[in-house]
Amino acid sequence: MILEITEEYITVSDCNNTLNDVGKSQLFFWGFEYDFRTDIYMVRFTQQLFLKIIRYFDNEQLKYELGNKAKKYSNDVDLMNIKFQNKKEVVRQFKSGKYNKLHFADFREFVARHIKRSLKIHQLKAAYHLYILENGANFSVPGSGKTSVVLTVYEKLRIEGKVNTLFVVGPPSCFGPWKVEFEETLGRKPDFKILAGIDKNDRKNLYYDVYENKSELYLTSYHSLFADQKEIAHFLRQKSIKAFFVVDEAHYMKQLNGNWANAVLRQALKVNYRCILTGTPMPKSYTDVFNLFDFLWPNENPITQEDKTLITYNEKIGNKNNAKLILNNSISPLFYRVRKSDLKLTPQNYCAPDMINMSKYERKIYDAIYNKIKDYSKKDYFQNIDFVNKLGRGRIIRLRQTVSYPKLLNTAVDDYIENLFEDMTDLKNLINNYDKYEIPAKIKYLIKRVKQLQKKKLKVVIWSNFIGSLKLIEKHLKNEGYYCKKIYGGTPIAVMAYKEEDTREKIRDEFVDPHSGLDILIANPAACAESISLHKTCHNAIYYDLSYNCAQYLQSLDRIHRVGGSENVEANYYYLQYTDTIDSDIKYNLDLKKRKMYEIIEEDFPIYSLDMFESDSDAEAYKRLFK
Repeated sequence: MILEITEEYITVSDCNNTLNDVGKSQLFFWGFEYDFRTDIYMVRFTQQLFLKIIRYFDNEQLKYELGNKAKKYSNDVDLMNIKFQNKKEVVRQFKSGKYNKLHFADFREFVARHIKRSLKIHQLKAAYHLYILENGANFSVPGSGKTSVVLTVYEKLRIEGKVNTLFVVGPPSCFGPWKVEFEETLGRKPDFKILAGIDKNDRKNLYYDVYENKSELYLTSYHSLFADQKEIAHFLRQKSIKAFFVVDEAHYMKQLNGNWANAVLRQALKVNYRCILTGTPMPKSYTDVFNLFDFLWPNENPITQEDKTLITYNEKIGNKNNAKLILNNSISPLFYRVRKSDLKLTPQNYCAPDMINMSKYERKIYDAIYNKIKDYSKKDYFQNIDFVNKLGRGRIIRLRQTVSYPKLLNTAVDDYIENLFEDMTDLKNLINNYDKYEIPAKIKYLIKRVKQLQKKKLKVVIWSNFIGSLKLIEKHLKNEGYYCKKIYGGTPIAVMAYKEEDTREKIRDEFVDPHSGLDILIANPAACAESISLHKTCHNAIYYDLSYNCAQYLQSLDRIHRVGGSENVEANYYYLQYTDTIDSDIKYNLDLKKRKMYEIIEEDFPIYSLDMFESDSDAEAYKRLFK
């Protein structure tokens, strides 16, 4: 049997009927076609498939020879793998503290001369690691300055003539921070293009118009990358483009065989320099990193198929220590991770909750809703588990709405149609006309807290999980004469704004400007907890209400506690809580998860428990409180 590479094809000549039926089926599974006249199997060439075939033949102990071109190619691959292993050893030594001190000193001198921003020592080490590795991952915690690290390495490679374009894929919320960080790190405004949120034909022109209208920074979303795969491949292959390809918030591409993941993986071979950034590399499983390292090293097979199988199997049977050990041996040198404790920030000040008594009608509404849910819960055993989960989720959301703003009870809850107000006409009328009777006690207390901070001329971000509550807070603060703005899901990001209006980026920039006069930001964690930094001028946060979503909560905490502002200034967190309500359970539950998560994220391979990220945390709370 002869394995050969012919033009664009891999061919297998089965001259001596070496292949059995299983082997033939395997070739057909890989897409081979069989020519009866020549007795040759053919498939389009890819390096990954070529290496898979060799491994398969070797594992099955099938006798085969390599043709001349296949032999040369195999030798080239062997040489490439030797270089890769040598590079792994160099960065392994660096991470253990053994490295070329003169080379590192030269790198630090470059940073001092060419980088406007003064990098912290952990950022310098992370940047040097990425520079010597060329294709690397940064798994540092949120707020550690990962963007500045990448921009520093990009600038060094650009000056060396190795790259001239920074191509970033990430959620649209990261576009603004990349533009801001580019200028603050490198000292010049980027000539940028956003390849998302516009008509596809207009985007197509941007991919092809690179000779007279090339930019230095390109920003696109995962969705647009998936839609524009052919155009981006053409763009990256242009001779005038030497791209440094960055995948930001890379946990979005963790799903094996997912559309977004495959779209990113297909671009890997088009560029020579690649980087992935995420503070949560393994949200639920060690297998979440497979796609990340396949993108970084598409030819070198950093996590072998055998190791992937073993990792998956060991996780499945609950032997996570074995899975962790196998993964560590494969990828430990290939990523850099800065832990929260490495940042040397001032400790966060979590103030004891301000316990507030509900106003008269709030209490009446809350008690009626609570008692109705408690009564309904007795009949749950008649329903199937999925239906009970839906009921539980909806009922807990109703309680959360009540402690935020009773009028929210008039809004629909997704996948929940239960009528809690049946035969309660008076209560229904009270909710409909609530604003006529009173102002929520939390609003009154919030205004007092804001006045205290404003007297000290301190900026503050106010968090709420409900849009109706955000609007209520804004209305009452404006009635008090305060200048404030809000960010929530309906606030456009720059890529979506087609008319003159405030975008999230504009509001954020105005808020962090110490002289703007905008000292109060009202925000929704779901829309503002990721990719937006407030820490340079804001060190106070008030939680008007909370949800059970620990991931969003932790991200919101980090908005005012980050590198570049929190080294010497304390971050203060205030909580408004109603007595004898679900508020206390939410806060207690979040504190438990927060402590557990902070312990876990100090590890090199942090895997967060499922309940910290699952959307069914409301249903879990219902079981805990009512079952």
